Parts: sequence; C-alpha cells; structure tokens
Amino acid sequence: MSTWSRSLTAAGVTTPGARRDYDAQRRLVARFRPTSYLALRLLLPPRLLPHVVAMTAVMHHGDNLLDTGPRPRREAAWADWEHRVRDALATGSSDDPLIRALVHTVAAHPRLCRRTEEYLATATAELEFTGFATEDEYQSYVDAYSLPAFMLVAELLGPDGDDGRYRAACRTFIDGSQRLDFVNDIAEDLREGRPGIPVSALEKFSVTAADLAAARPSAGLRALLDEHLGLARAALLESRGLTGLVPPDSRRLVRALIDIELLTADAARERGTELLRAAAGPPKARAAMALLRR
Repeated sequence: MSTWSRSLTAAGVTTPGARRDYDAQRRLVARFRPTSYLALRLLLPPRLLPHVVAMTAVMHHGDNLLDTGPRPRREAAWADWEHRVRDALATGSSDDPLIRALVHTVAAHPRLCRRTEEYLATATAELEFTGFATEDEYQSYVDAYSLPAFMLVAELLGPDGDDGRYRAACRTFIDGSQRLDFVNDIAEDLREGRPGIPVSALEKFSVTAADLAAARPSAGLRALLDEHLGLARAALLESRGLTGLVPPDSRRLVRALIDIELLTADAARERGTELLRAAAGPPKARAAMALLRR
C-alpha cells in the first residue's frame, strides 16, 4: 500500500469513490504547487494530508474562477460554483469530485463549515479587484479575500480552540505571503491590468504605470520593490510565532512553508527590476534543504 493510500485510510477516506475524488485533488495540487505539495507529503501526519490537499485544491480552483477571463465570465463561473458548493454542503451530494472531497472534509472537520461559509461570503472581493489606490485598500483586500481563503487550510493545521491569537498570526503570515505574491507576480498582474502594488507606493518612489508597463528599470523602481519585499519579509519573519500556536504535528509544515516563502522573497529581491519580465522562485536545492531540515 502506498503512502498516499495509507493517508487516505488514516483520514477516514475509505470508499473507492471518495478515494478517487481525493486522488484527483492530489494530482491537481502536485501539478500547480509542486514544492508545497512535497512539503505536505513529507511533513503532515497522514490523518491530515488528504484533507489539507483537498482544501488547497478548493482554494486554487476558487482563485482560477475569480481571476481568469473577462469579468462577466468570472462572475457567472463563481456564482455557479458558489451555488453548487452551498447545495452540496446542504444535501451532502454533488456531481463534482472537488466538491465531493470538500463536503467529505467538512464532515470530518466540522469547524471548517464556518470557514467555508466565510470564504464563500467574501471571495467576490477578488472579482472587484482592479488594483489599489492606497495601502489601506490593500489591507482591506487581505481581510476580505486572502485571509478567508488561507483559513480554509489553516483551520486544519491550527488548535481546536482559538482565542484569537492563531487567526491573528495567520493574518500576519498571509499579509507577508500576499504582498510577496503581488511583487513577485508583477509582470503577470500588469499584463492582466491588475497590479497589486498600491498607486500611493508608486507615487512615493516617482514610478509611473507607464514605467511598469514598459519594464523600464530605475533607481526608484528598485527602491519600490525593495521596500515592498522588505515589508513582506518582515511579516513572514513575524509569523514564525505561528509555530508556537499550532499542535506539534503541524509545526514542521508551518516552519517549512514560512522558510520557503522567505527563500522566494530573497530570490525576488535578487532578481530586482527583472521581476517586470518574470517572477522569481526559491532555488530548488535550498527549498529541498528547507524541507529536509524539518
């Protein structure tokens, strides 16, 4: 029996149909987030692995629906998905393997029901996103979209009861991670017309939208990127406090995820203004070492 098969059994996924549903989500996550998937396989206890994989797939699928294609198509796709998820949570059945895995995981971890509802209720903030005028608008986006999406997974890793400290620490982590994504993915975001760096920050360093569109390097642009990568890195370092708030069997994964984000931030800083042409990724050897250390 394979490690994944044993994990499915340990997680209470025992029927052939349900195992096929989770297998499909495993393949999806392994394809779009290979480093994170490897971390999950190496560092999570078997009883959690399939459920974390399923909720990671839900988060990824939601991202794709909300930010791919013209807005009318995105709105229609999200409305259909939200309706089908709510219906499945109410009835316990669906014709979609991802939704069936979601329903199974929520049944196994009932506190996820509240997190799923929160996510469904606020995710349309991503539909509204066309860029930020100010830092406050960015922070509101983190509260409305980034944090509820992250909590779909974080709820599985955290303590049974939360006095508010765990959610606050998750918020610090996702602030750092989201800001890093916006800086690192600036080339792609510019092509889509949705840059994630606030206009007020561009003005602070005398950088214009035309400079970004033309991939025009300058001292101001380098200073802008350095500042935002520094803010991302500071939040990620502060989020190391998460490891003291999660159960022992989640700590290795949490530490590794933070380490990988920090490696990505360092790679992005090294790339500098070349981020306007392509994103940076953590060096594979160093990412592997970060996992092995854990």
